[in-house]
Amino acid sequence: MASQKGVILLNFWASPFGQRVCIALAEKGVEYEYKEEDLSSKSELLLKSNPVHKKIPVLIHDGKTVCESLTIVQYIDEVWSDKAPLMPSDPYQRAQARFWADYVDKKMYDGGSRLWKLKGEEQEAAKKEMIEMLQLLQTQLGDNKYFGGNTFGFVDVALVPFTSGFYTFEMCANLNVEAVAPGIIAWAKRCQERESVAKALSDPKNIYEIVSMEYP
Repeated sequence: MASQKGVILLNFWASPFGQRVCIALAEKGVEYEYKEEDLSSKSELLLKSNPVHKKIPVLIHDGKTVCESLTIVQYIDEVWSDKAPLMPSDPYQRAQARFWADYVDKKMYDGGSRLWKLKGEEQEAAKKEMIEMLQLLQTQLGDNKYFGGNTFGFVDVALVPFTSGFYTFEMCANLNVEAVAPGIIAWAKRCQERESVAKALSDPKNIYEIVSMEYP
């Protein structure tokens, strides 16, 4: 069994990327020290721990640093392998999980931020793209309970933090996710029944508050 000593997470409360790590740690039952970062005045520890990107989240384990959220989640899955795995055992299914988690990484954050940054025709174009993304993910989910079938796993961890932004989509761009991708909302509700997810996700109205302050 891997050591749980010296596990530190550098994070910012509203970050969906950091929330992924919180969920993975909770799923594995790992105790850790949480350090909240002020992204306008980053700590020396963060700058030292992630000198390349200077971003959260960063996991520190026994003095060693791991950066980038999907990499961290995979690290957690491999190190604390005595608990239920987040990645499938089948190589093809693992490859598929990595593909869809990467898709989420490349599309959801930028796509969502465009909804509240842009106005007019540009926002409508961004809205159309987001609807297409959500419906594609809904198709991939199909009738399964989770993206990994009946097992909560890697893709679920990658995507579910972004659901806290759905309220902001509606308020900023009049995009009702339940209307265009009801399967994603039903999946999100199932995920939120898990303690690991419920404790990690930010309140949607708090997310909207910080977005509306930055982009009034």
